[in-house]
Amino acid sequence: MTARTRFAIATAVVLATAITGCGGAPATEGTPLPPVKLQAASLEEGFTSMERLVEAARKEGSLNVVGLSRDWVNYGEVIDAFSDEYGIEVKELEPGAGGRRAIEAAGHLKPDVFDLSLEVAVAEADSLAPYKVRGWQDLPDHLKDHSGKWYAAYGGYMSIGYDARRVAAPASYADLLKPGHAVWLPGDPRRNAAAFGAVMSASLRGGRADAERGVEFFDDLAAAGNLVTDGRPPSVVLDWDFLNAARAAGEPGAGGPDWKVVIPGDAVIASYHVQAVSAAAPHPAAARLWQEFLFSDRGQNLFLKGYARPVRMEAMRMNGTLDAELAARLPATKARPVVLTVPETDAAKTVVTREWDRDAG
Repeated sequence: MTARTRFAIATAVVLATAITGCGGAPATEGTPLPPVKLQAASLEEGFTSMERLVEAARKEGSLNVVGLSRDWVNYGEVIDAFSDEYGIEVKELEPGAGGRRAIEAAGHLKPDVFDLSLEVAVAEADSLAPYKVRGWQDLPDHLKDHSGKWYAAYGGYMSIGYDARRVAAPASYADLLKPGHAVWLPGDPRRNAAAFGAVMSASLRGGRADAERGVEFFDDLAAAGNLVTDGRPPSVVLDWDFLNAARAAGEPGAGGPDWKVVIPGDAVIASYHVQAVSAAAPHPAAARLWQEFLFSDRGQNLFLKGYARPVRMEAMRMNGTLDAELAARLPATKARPVVLTVPETDAAKTVVTREWDRDAG
């Protein structure tokens, strides 16, 4: 045996010993991948890669969504883009349904995924399956369930939309009490989320919301004759900024170049829609692929195209993947977003339900 041969054998023994000490044999190209786990709580745990998730979803062939109106935050394009990219049919069930209705009808509609308010998601957590999307760390802690049962995808700020031909730009909610303003709420704040958000946003002082103060403001607005309840054409609309911004762009109907949007003050009520996988999803892989798509840079920018504020907006801005042109269309504001917790929302709704003037509302 030559010296070179003895050296090669000794080296092989040392390497084998080192590998064993590190916890097992090295992976090889022939090592089989672990089986797919369709109910897994993360991509790595269930599929190991996006390619395997896509493959599993394509085998299922379709995805059931519920309560996703195609003209709501650009969901029509979101749905079409997902279907085109992955070759998966998206079945759109009851597009006009709200989150509560979607949950109630889940037994017979059999949706794979939900788009819900924070309150509904928290209340119905037992019917949701945990799944943490890639980029989980980009999602603010107060906008996600720690186990992954729900997490915010997009949202908006309460805003003041106004007809610049009829009124000056309001610098505060108090300006709406001045003569000549015709203020419209998009519903009854005891039942409508946007109207409730307007009451709470008008109540903010120093970043703190007070439902009684909000109701009193609208009582004063009604007393001044400035709250539209009689069919008069409004000069001011209190609504989420993505809806007022769409009006300003002429999408749809009322609005156009004379419709402007402001978000006054140093604080503003913000609201986010959260996403979730149904625990009884008939297409669990497609459901998880849908979530990955919504929270991808492409999916988040598609929400931005619908004037919504994507939850990963700041992270995308930092890594250069945010569509700057689309972001520039959003109403500018320096106001700090205030997201009410579920207990805060419940307490405020109790006050509004008890004290809202039916004649004014």
